Amino acid sequence: MKPLVKRQYILPFVLITSLFFLWGAAHSILDVLNKHFQTVIPGMNHAHSSMVQVMFYLGYFVMAIPAGILIDRRGYRTGVVTGLLLYGFGALLFWPGAQVMSFNFFLVSLFIIACGLVFLETAANPYVTELGDHETAPSRLNLAQSFNGLGCVCGPLFGGLLLFSDGGGNERIALPYVVMAVVALLVAVVFTRVKLPEIVHADTDADAGAPGAAQGHVLTRLFNNKAFMFGLFALFSYEVSEISINSFFINYVADGGWMTPRDASIALSFGGLGLFMLGRVVGSIVMQHVGSERVLRLCAIGTFATTFAVVLNLGMLSMAALVLVYVFESIMFPTIFALSLRGLGPLTKRASSLLMMTPVGGAVGPLLMGLVADASTMSVAFIVPLVGFANVAAFAFARSKHTC
Repeated sequence: MKPLVKRQYILPFVLITSLFFLWGAAHSILDVLNKHFQTVIPGMNHAHSSMVQVMFYLGYFVMAIPAGILIDRRGYRTGVVTGLLLYGFGALLFWPGAQVMSFNFFLVSLFIIACGLVFLETAANPYVTELGDHETAPSRLNLAQSFNGLGCVCGPLFGGLLLFSDGGGNERIALPYVVMAVVALLVAVVFTRVKLPEIVHADTDADAGAPGAAQGHVLTRLFNNKAFMFGLFALFSYEVSEISINSFFINYVADGGWMTPRDASIALSFGGLGLFMLGRVVGSIVMQHVGSERVLRLCAIGTFATTFAVVLNLGMLSMAALVLVYVFESIMFPTIFALSLRGLGPLTKRASSLLMMTPVGGAVGPLLMGLVADASTMSVAFIVPLVGFANVAAFAFARSKHTC
């Protein structure tokens, strides 16, 4: 069995995977903010509160290409440090935002944080795929993404306990972000002191890898690559589904009378996102023995079936199905990401920046889901992630057919 990480890359792997925790916490705490703003701002409906996700994931769409260009020209470490500085600055802005308690101020702060995360993810995801054999890339990225799952567990847990506790005032919104800002800035200092080895592709292409290669030519080659474009669409669809479900998990549980918002945030941490993290660890192990395309296909079927059960509004069965969605979707992002980059060689960095535009699905999905929920019911609104998972299933079956 081939090692997941080449010996000379163990230290870079450990350092890079520590970043996954930071952006996991930043992503998952949004789900607490969504419900919290509905509580503290009079008249705010589901569609309005979804602007938390809209502004955050819009940052991915705006900054993905610039991040890819910077990393392509200056290397992975520059991308990581730039991302951490933006992350820290945006998080610190939550302190003055809490003083004036302006929803729009918070949205701007979240947008800046997201811009920083684009640099981190655009650098870290493809970097991890190159730290070992290409055959083990999906398994390696799933292992690294497990740290993202740990951050996802901590975000709603501490955020929910802080914001939904009795006597929790608006000033408490700033505390978790100030802590994350301090951590991000300290990690940035560490990365300025550590030299990360740049990955040199063995299958270099003189045309694509030359310093004078035109941006338009590289993009044309990627847009003409049907396998990559299908992966791009599948990853966008996954982001629509995953972020929509995360955004309205607390709403679904609390509005249905199952739990209080505080208890629902704990259930999201240990029930949904805890299983999400566990799923990535188990998925990383399984994919060392089973083809990643086959695992993705089985998980795609699982997400479609469980989400459909939520749409049908079957009481406790739907609640259990909602939690199980997290198990099946856990391996999707890193697996689709790694499969989409397979065989791209010197186009990898630029392709990664395009893939990192797909979280804009987090701006589209929650808004659509909020509009559907306001017009009908929260259960019916789960049609939005259901369609996204259907697209992922189509990609999974296409990849399986291609590799047979």
